[in-house]
Amino acid sequence: MDRDDDLGLFGPDSVTWRVHSEPILALGGMRALYLQTLHPRAMAGVAQNSGYRTDPWGRLERTAIYIATVAYGTTAQAHQAGERLRRLHARMWATDPDTGERFRIDEPDLLRWVHVTEVDSFLTTARRAGLDLTNSEADRYLDEQRRAAELVGLSADEVPGSVAEVRDYYRMVRPRLRMTREAAESLLFLTVPPMPRGLGFTPARAAWLGVSALAVSLLPRWARKLYGLPGLPTTDLTASVSTRALRLSLRALPRNLREGPIYKSAMARAARVA
Repeated sequence: MDRDDDLGLFGPDSVTWRVHSEPILALGGMRALYLQTLHPRAMAGVAQNSGYRTDPWGRLERTAIYIATVAYGTTAQAHQAGERLRRLHARMWATDPDTGERFRIDEPDLLRWVHVTEVDSFLTTARRAGLDLTNSEADRYLDEQRRAAELVGLSADEVPGSVAEVRDYYRMVRPRLRMTREAAESLLFLTVPPMPRGLGFTPARAAWLGVSALAVSLLPRWARKLYGLPGLPTTDLTASVSTRALRLSLRALPRNLREGPIYKSAMARAARVA
């Protein structure tokens, strides 16, 4: 049973609570998806198992709920969410597009790739949007997120725990990354998905295109080049300015629109403990 004083895996003094309270992290999630598709084996696992084409918005919603539960749920809720995800992954197999080898999608290398691209994207997006984090706090965030990695079946020492270690990880894995047909199809689908609830011919389509372009522009230069896109420093500057502006706009929304029930529940527990 969850306790009223259970503040979960992180708690109010963590950098995780500070970073994940930012609505701009939705943009970071998109950045992570664009990065993840560049790993041919990981992309094969998604393409051959995921219903992202038939239910893209449902998949995004489930992913957002999982991330919020890990960050702000009670300890029991976080562990239950991780257990459900591990059971789901354990049943999934895919075929390597290069070798024809059958593999489980919960291979440590693939779990590590998804974890690193996700937490790096959250951290990078938040900082470029103007969240004032010191280098030490950025390292603390990545170290804290090792607890999230453990939920999916990795051990803490298998994932980077600092900005420098993330940089080294990307340097190591980059020779395996490339633009594949499946990556190109995913890029197109993520950028121009079927809009929900009849929004396809409304300004929502143009807004999504703009946010998608911003997510791509936040990618590392080497990732943009793999997509055949400019890797110019001016793109980085424009992306940072636009991301800051978007963060300010999102933070101006009413709290009931930018604070979900899992977050609100965590804040209520923290207030009772304080």
